[in-house]
Amino acid sequence: MSDHAVNTPDHAARAHGHRAPRAEFYVYFAVILMGALPLAFVGWVISAIRHQRLPKRGPFASAWFDAKAITPLIFRA
Repeated sequence: MSDHAVNTPDHAARAHGHRAPRAEFYVYFAVILMGALPLAFVGWVISAIRHQRLPKRGPFASAWFDAKAITPLIFRA
């Protein structure tokens, strides 16, 4: 009798696991961070002027968040 539970999608996901980021990932992350930083700063200034108070997240934290979200999408494709 064969075991049909061995090749389930759940088993395949656990088999691959989480890989540690490589140097290429960090290079892409740095490039995206440097591109997102000026845009985040402009958005932060506009938001500060519009709402007349400083946003919760600073421009660097916002750019970091964007780079952290975008970079894995490049490697997933």
